[in-house]
Amino acid sequence: MQIIESVAEMQSLAGMARRTGQKMVLVPTMGYLHEGHASLLREGRKRGGVLVLSIFVNPTQFGVGEDFSTYPRDLDRDRELAAACGVDLIFAPTAAEMYPAGYQTFVDVERVTLPLCGASRPGHFRGVTTVVSKLFHIVQPRVAFFGTKDYQQLAVIRRMVADLNMSVEIVGMPIVREADGLAMSSRNSYLSAAERRQALCLARAIARARQLFRAGERDPEVLQEAAQAVIAAEPAARIDYVELRDGETLEEVATAGEGTLLALAVRIGRTRLIDNGLLGEED
Repeated sequence: MQIIESVAEMQSLAGMARRTGQKMVLVPTMGYLHEGHASLLREGRKRGGVLVLSIFVNPTQFGVGEDFSTYPRDLDRDRELAAACGVDLIFAPTAAEMYPAGYQTFVDVERVTLPLCGASRPGHFRGVTTVVSKLFHIVQPRVAFFGTKDYQQLAVIRRMVADLNMSVEIVGMPIVREADGLAMSSRNSYLSAAERRQALCLARAIARARQLFRAGERDPEVLQEAAQAVIAAEPAARIDYVELRDGETLEEVATAGEGTLLALAVRIGRTRLIDNGLLGEED
């Protein structure tokens, strides 16, 4: 397994693979890997070809006052997990390598980036689409894997790929949860023991809305308020948003139905966590 920091070297290897008929498979991450990332890598390994893991904490998707400088990083730990999952190449560039002096080009997807995290983190998705577009150009993958915990991010990337005619298959993989239901996230490492227990309110809120939906409730406001009440019961929890949206377009819905998305962003102490679930699915 090679670790590559140079864009030029990564492009050279990708070009060589293409000329010899090998398929590039990409799993983009910001590192500090966990079992959720491992599930993407294992599925990517099944696709054959050259499996590339990118590790890059992308500064352009962090806003002022966000956790760019403190985001957890541990390349040695990541390398061990990557090797166990059969990764061939780790692409781990520096910020200066990805955004050299004079850099001024960005990719901006419009409507689908406006609600949810787009409303509370201005500029976030412009950073995401820019770096993912760059990774696609550098690695030239035939297929790329993303987790559905970042549901809006996945929708935005699919929109970008369709709109810009990028020849890469985007595969969304299910949320991986801890045994108690907490969605796996690198940011879970920020939580104290007490906060970790309170963070379970996100999964419980989704379960409560699904329970009401199974019982016949279809009013988005009622479902939303029920989820909010579960979260509000925890003293460390502060709601950023709890919203019901169309599972494909992320537009608002007048009536909840099978496949309607319940999306949550909640601060537990100083840690911002996201989670989601589709109504009609099992917990």
